[in-house]
Amino acid sequence: MFTGLIAELGTVERLAEDSTSCQLTVRAAKILPGVKTGDSIAVNGVCLTVVHLQGNGFTADVMPETVRRTTLQHLQPGDKVNLEKALRPTDGLDGHIVQGHVEGVGKIQQVTPEGNALVYRIKAPRELLRYIVEKGSITVDGISLTVTETDGSGFGVSLIPHTAKMTTLGYKSAGDAVNLETDILARYVEKMLGLDKGGGALLSPRQAEVQVDALNNRYGSVSGKKADTDSDLTEEFLLRHGF
Repeated sequence: MFTGLIAELGTVERLAEDSTSCQLTVRAAKILPGVKTGDSIAVNGVCLTVVHLQGNGFTADVMPETVRRTTLQHLQPGDKVNLEKALRPTDGLDGHIVQGHVEGVGKIQQVTPEGNALVYRIKAPRELLRYIVEKGSITVDGISLTVTETDGSGFGVSLIPHTAKMTTLGYKSAGDAVNLETDILARYVEKMLGLDKGGGALLSPRQAEVQVDALNNRYGSVSGKKADTDSDLTEEFLLRHGF
């Protein structure tokens, strides 16, 4: 588990891939003290296992599927990558809960200066947008960020100068791809409420309004006003039906 707070910018030395295996070698310094073989390090938000340590970096095994489904496939020697060691029980949770399990790849659409900040507009896969909410948390290339706005095609985030300087995102521009991991808490809430069943599509505001009207007509008002007849509408009933 990680927090999304980048500890160091590493440098790619080698990405060796064949039909059955792949290894990534990264030069690093700050994160190496205390790291041992078998430990986890997040590289651009992808949780990797260290298989070899050298004085100026580490090597990690990467599944070919992970390379294909993340931005790791685009890495070249000399590229900078965001690095974070796995969270220890004594560490502070200053970002948010990050698993290092990339769920999809987004694309930067626009970078706009706003005061001392940089505002990034990122296009996201449609299946991830349901878990991305304004003022919620999102992981972009391993960086814990706050969502500033969202719509049907993507979302926005804002970077302070320190984050822009200390992470790869500050050096990226429109057209660049980024790894995305949504807040795992949203998926647990969805599962517990049963919203993941039957295709899992969340109701639009209009659809929700129509269903509430139908429930009002059938079971009495849910607005707090006394219904004409005794109502069986309870909090348990609403939860069971996705409200």
